[in-house]
Order: sequence, then structure tokens, then C-alpha cells
Amino acid sequence: MVKTLKVTQTRSSIGRLPKHKATLRGLGLRRINHTVELEDTACIRGMINKVYYMVKVEE
Repeated sequence: MVKTLKVTQTRSSIGRLPKHKATLRGLGLRRINHTVELEDTACIRGMINKVYYMVKVEE
């Protein structure tokens, strides 16, 4: 069974680096308090680490 992560955007992307905004889009996050469930892969973990200050992760 594949592990999933629940990722929630907790802070706004306004005024952030364009790469960080693109990373949020890549994770499927669109607005504050938007939650998505993603597979727990190295790629997704790397994206989360890039924008750790704007998201909350639950396993």
C-alpha cells in the first residue's frame, strides 16, 4: 500500500519567489487552507521541503 501525505497550505504565496509559487502549483495547492493528498515519494518530499514555511504536512 502506498503511503500518502496530507499537505495543507497555511500561508499566502503573495510576494514569494516565483519558484516557490510554481512549487505550490506543482503540489496542487491553490489557496490558504487548501488540502491535497499526495503519494509519499522523494520528489514530493523535496517539493515540500522547498516550501516548508508555507505548508503543514500530516502523515
